Parts: sequence; C-alpha cells; structure tokens
Amino acid sequence: MTPGQRPIARIACIGEVMIELVAEGDDIARMNVAGDTYNTAVYLVRLLQGAGVCVSYVTALGRDRYSDRILAHMQAHGVCGRRVERRSGKVPGLYAIDTDPDGERSFTYWRSDSAARTMFSAPAEIGLEVLDQFDLVFLSGITLAILPPPVRAALMQALCRFRAGGGQVAYDSNHRPQLWESGQVARAVNNAMWAQTDIALPSVDDEMEIHTDADGAAVLARLRGADLCRGALKRGAAGPVGLAGDKAPHEFPRVERIVDTTAAGDSFNAGFLAAVARGRSGADAMMAGHLLASKVIQARGAIIPL
Repeated sequence: MTPGQRPIARIACIGEVMIELVAEGDDIARMNVAGDTYNTAVYLVRLLQGAGVCVSYVTALGRDRYSDRILAHMQAHGVCGRRVERRSGKVPGLYAIDTDPDGERSFTYWRSDSAARTMFSAPAEIGLEVLDQFDLVFLSGITLAILPPPVRAALMQALCRFRAGGGQVAYDSNHRPQLWESGQVARAVNNAMWAQTDIALPSVDDEMEIHTDADGAAVLARLRGADLCRGALKRGAAGPVGLAGDKAPHEFPRVERIVDTTAAGDSFNAGFLAAVARGRSGADAMMAGHLLASKVIQARGAIIPL
C-alpha cells in the first residue's frame, strides 16, 4: 500500500454474472451461476472470512426468475448484492462449457443483449459514484468490453478519480475478442487501463492475443515497462511471475490431473487479492493465488466447494 491509499475493508467486483451450463453428457447439463469477476468475488468472500472485509458485486440484472436465482446465489455465498441494478425487459447472459479429456474448456455464449450491458447507463439507479463506497475495485477486460464506448470511457474516468481519492484498482485483461469493436480498440483500452491500475493480474495468453507479443518474455518486458506497481503475470502450470520485482518461490506446486480449467485465472485473482487485503507480500500473494487455482482446476465448474 502506497501513501494515501486506504486499508482494504470494502471490495467491489464489477462485471457480468451469468447462468452457466456445464455439459455432463450428450443430453444433460448442470445449471450454475458464474462469470469471471463474479467467480473472483465468491472466492474472495471465502478467503476473507473473519478479516472484516465486505465484498460486493456491481452489475445489472433483469427482473426474471433467472436474475432472482443469481441474486439468491450471491446471498448464499456471502456476496453483497445491494449494488445490483434491476432492469425491466432484460435478462442475464447465458453460456455453456464443454471440456476436452485434458480439462481444456470451450465456451458458447448467449449474452449480446444481457442486462449487464446496461449497467451505469441512463436511467441508472446505481451510478458511477458507487465507486466511492469502496477501497478496492476489481474489474476485467470483459467488464469493459461489454459496455457501450461512452459508458466505458466514463467508468475509466471514474476509476481515475477513485484512485486520486485513495482507492485502489485491480485489473485483469481477461480477453474475449468477439466482445470488442476491434482488436485496435481492445489494445488501446487495455493500455489505458494499465496506466491507472494498482494491482495488475493479466494472463500471458490473453496479453499475447491482445498485443501480438512473440512470447511470454515479450509480454513480461512490455508490462514491466508500463510502470505497474504490483501484480503478477499468470502463466498456467509454469506459475506466476511478479510484475514489480517481487521474488516468487523457486517452484510452484504442479497439478497432476487437471479436470476443468474454468475459473483458473479468476480464482488466482481471488487468492492474490485476498493476500493483499491481509497485508501479505507479493510473493505470498502469488503463492496464495496459485494454490487456490490449483484446487479449482481439479473439479468441474467455475465455483467449487472448498
């Protein structure tokens, strides 16, 4: 924590939470609730139990039974849903997961008209001033990609003011190319976000796709050149590497059998941010993120019992 920043007692995760279908056979699927920043919020609640930290989710939902199901899921998992906008005539997004024998997953989405795309858009009961109620705000590239460009720009300006007031911003450039207007826009927005990020949590594959970097070393050099103060580059089984000179452990434990890589990055983010909220070092935060992600990928679905 740098001078002027507040201790972390109130965390907001911003983004889209959806209905998740997990294939369990040719004609059977299990219904869950998930979404990249939402998965992080759920794991943060679990990791910060007893630490006096409140975790909220900021999004927009409809007034249908599936939106009610999502809000019930938030309540059951201890995520505060008081900053969720309800929109008449809108519904949540939906996605399906299929996994191959090695645990790698593929996604099919139905989200082009989801309620989450309207958050912070007029008429909004929950506006950008909601950020002032928190100490740490976490969002992702998906959060930014689903918003209309004027709302996206307004959110980024609000984040700048939030930081000036002592708040901290954590960002994961989680990339879904089909959500962006173009690759050029995705690169420009992500570069602008890194310039106003306190805790950076990118993945090497996403960064290589966004910026067409040749390899992981090129990604690391570019990000370290962006003067990021804290964070880690996620590299899957190879383990994370610090972005600000944090010394990582010599070796991260490897997982022998991967069942489902869904939410690997999301859970790493939760482990890292929970350690930061507890005042731990960058090395400890990287290990905490890696260990949680290692557990998550040994079970099916985004949110697993711990």
